[in-house]
Amino acid sequence: MRRFEDRTVLVTGGAGGQGASHTRAYHAEGANVVIAGVAEERGLALAAELGDRALFVRLDVTDEQSWTAAVAAAEERFGPLSILVNNAGVQNAAAPIEATDLRVWQRILDINLTGAFLGIKAAVPSLRRAGGGAIVNIASTSGIGGTAFYAPYVAGKWAVRGLTKTAALELGRDGIRVNAIHPGVIATPFITEPAAGSDAPISDFYSPEPFAIPRMGEPADVTRLLLFLTSDEASFATGSEYVVDGGLLLGPALKHDAA
Repeated sequence: MRRFEDRTVLVTGGAGGQGASHTRAYHAEGANVVIAGVAEERGLALAAELGDRALFVRLDVTDEQSWTAAVAAAEERFGPLSILVNNAGVQNAAAPIEATDLRVWQRILDINLTGAFLGIKAAVPSLRRAGGGAIVNIASTSGIGGTAFYAPYVAGKWAVRGLTKTAALELGRDGIRVNAIHPGVIATPFITEPAAGSDAPISDFYSPEPFAIPRMGEPADVTRLLLFLTSDEASFATGSEYVVDGGLLLGPALKHDAA
């Protein structure tokens, strides 16, 4: 039997770089997948590709009514949710704090932090109806180590850590586990294409060469960890943080001939 047979999974940003990887993997493992987001053309195409066990729902993660409608659509088609993946996120253009417009600050936090809060709030009753389940918030190594010129993004991801731990404490007795994954630099359009208002993508000035695993991450690196954390194999894990960054947070690694 496949790991997620007859379970329903909602992935926000489910047609994006990491999101599509997560969606396809859950589907391959037997899940009903709800592809939630604002990229309607990509989402509908992915749902059509996957077939009957896939549904696209348009979801603005910053809007509470949009969340209510998305969960209702998922339940109407497949029944209660077993897994929520708060994957949707955006990046701000690089700028020092003193040059960061308040509207940019608010937009980034609205999507990256408030979106996860609203997702948990909307999904929990459905997860309870399913008899329990799992929530994973996709955060970032920037929420552990910080990154200059990305204050809105960093602040939101740090706050997601606290939200994750609070939710884990509140929901554990309901059989709902809540964890966070902190990816490093993953080769998706989020990294390889400029953020709105930016002239160059992060990949133009980032090199993995100094680090222990000298390559950029791939979406599958995050997906494999995500599937483990939301499976029964991780039934004793909650309120925890899992870094998948190739050693970025460890700092530069010594080369063998320099050791």
